[in-house]
Parts: sequence; C-alpha cells; structure tokens
Amino acid sequence: MKLHTPVPLVPKLPVPASSGDTMLFFSLLLEVIWILAAEGGRQHWTYVGPHGQDHWPASHPECGSNAQSPIDIQTDSVTFDPELPALQLQGYDQPGTEPLDLHNNGHTVQLSLPPTMYLEGLPRKYVAAQLHLHWGETGSLRGSEHQINGEATAAELHIVHYDSDSYDSLGEAAPKPQGLAVLGILIEVGEAKNPVYEHILSHLHEIRHKDQKTSVPPFNVGELLPPQLNQFFRYNGSLTTPPCYQSVLWTVFNRRAQISMGQVSGGELEELQETLFSTEEEPSKLLVRNYRAPQPLNQRTVFASFIQVGSLYTTGEMLSLGVGILVGCLCLLLAVYFIARKIRKKRLGNRKTVVFTSARTTEA
Repeated sequence: MKLHTPVPLVPKLPVPASSGDTMLFFSLLLEVIWILAAEGGRQHWTYVGPHGQDHWPASHPECGSNAQSPIDIQTDSVTFDPELPALQLQGYDQPGTEPLDLHNNGHTVQLSLPPTMYLEGLPRKYVAAQLHLHWGETGSLRGSEHQINGEATAAELHIVHYDSDSYDSLGEAAPKPQGLAVLGILIEVGEAKNPVYEHILSHLHEIRHKDQKTSVPPFNVGELLPPQLNQFFRYNGSLTTPPCYQSVLWTVFNRRAQISMGQVSGGELEELQETLFSTEEEPSKLLVRNYRAPQPLNQRTVFASFIQVGSLYTTGEMLSLGVGILVGCLCLLLAVYFIARKIRKKRLGNRKTVVFTSARTTEA
C-alpha cells in the first residue's frame, strides 16, 4: 500500500472585492503551492542520478553538514578508551511473541522491532525500533556503508534505537542530539553459514515491490550480530539517509557477521541483491547499491574499546623499528666479537710469558 502525503485543501475564498483581496488570494495560493513543492522535494531522493546522494544537501541541508555518516574508520587514528562500557543487549534473544513487520520502503528492507529490546552500557536507555540492510550491485562484494581502513564488506546491518528516557518515539528523538543509537554490523563472505539471516531473507519474495509488507515470526535477533561484541568503535554521526540528522551515537563492531560462499551463489547475498525493487510497479527497477559513500571525519574523534593489534605503529615506523633492531643486533655481535678477540689475545700473551719463564728456569 502506497503512503500518500496528505494534500492540504485550498479553501474556497469569496470573489475578491478589491485589489487587496486579490493579492491576498494569490499570496495564499502561492504559499500552498510552495509548501507542496518543498514537501515533495524533501521526500524524493535516491542513491544515484539527479536525486542521488551528491544532490541530497540541496533538498536536505543537514546532509551537507560536518558530522555525517558513514565514515572510513582508520584504525591507526582511533583513540583507545578503556572506560567505554561493554554493550549489553537486553531482550534480543526473545523479542516477544507478536509477528514482526517486514517492509520494502523503496530504499531498503526494514524489520520492525519491539520495545522489549533495548541497549544498556550507553549514557541512557535506548529502545530498539527497527533494523535494515545496505548492500551493493548484483554480484558485488562491496556494499557496506562503513569501511575499516578503506575496506568495505559485502553488506551492512543497522539496528536503530532511540533514547526512551528522554523521548516517547523514534520520530521525536530523531532530530535531537544523541537521540538515536545505531549498531553497525559489517557483513562479509566467509565459510561459516549463518542461517539466522534466512528469517529475513526468505520473506523477500513477499515484498518485492515498494511499500509491500509482510509478517515475520519473532526470532533471536542477537544471532544476527558477530561474536565478541566487546570490540567496537564509537563516534558521533548522523543518519546515512535524508534528512541526515546528526543525532546518532554510532557503535560499529570490529568483528564481522558472516554468510558463506554457498549462500552467495544462489543464496543469501544474491537473494538480497536480486529480489527487491525500488518501484511499485512496472517498469521494475532493481533495489541495489543502497549505500552512502564515506563522509569526511573532520574534527571528530573515533574511540575504540580495544587496543588495535599492529596499529600502534604505521608501516614506515614498523620498518624503521625493524631496521633499528637489526642494526642494534649487528653492533652487539661486533662488540662481542671484538671483546672475545681481545680476551683471546690476552690469554695467548699470558701463555707465551709462562712458557718463556719456564724455559729460563730449566737452563739455570
């Protein structure tokens, strides 16, 4: 079912009796037309083309601000924060008994989540609202929004929460500072099969076109996440789609969820890339490449909950350190060699003196 924007009705004004009334009439009419045009422009956006992400700031100014998401996380520039508390996922394993709504909104596939799911370990209590996915072109293994050291993965899962201590709904919290908390899970292709994703992907054929919905039985949402949730990056950013509110406390996990190669060939990733359409009817347009490019970090700090192995030094620093250690070892070996040689000469000199003295004593 298509969601239409309600159109305000222009009231029937009496026939203007003067030029002043005529001006007022046309002023009201122009204002209504301007509001409708602006509203339509704000709602229509795509990832590529004339309404693509390069043009978002024209209709959604905050998309051009200086704290946008996603970002490319450079591990040699993150700040280790040992005081970052571990995230605790409450209710993720048992999201109630009611079916969950699965929706093709024309930009992604979105699953509604119950308020019994929430996060602890953040400044406030954040209640789950929905999750959705981002992926690439058909056959591509690059479809994530966040990157780590310039490396993208096949897809990315976002689980969206809002600050329920301060606000009553996702919509109310969305524009407010740190009103939202989003978990970012990078999904890569590996050997381990992850059948839990089938709870979502097996229903995609029921919502192939935009605005179609279906119901999904509740399942353990926590199994969508990677192991070792104690390793994550934290930064302040934004929604990755218009209106791009800079209100998101991001947690991007270092470890990745996996789907198997068998699931890619005729399986999960291929199904995600080839099943959904971004249009309501013919001509059908495949819903692919629904990810935003990494945005400038600017003056923001990315915190890490763990120490990066191998990231304390850059490649050049590691090379210099290795050369320094090698030179030091050679110098040490040379020093030992010369000291040993000196000691040997001294011992040989002492031995000659003893032999010479002994010979003179025998002659006497």
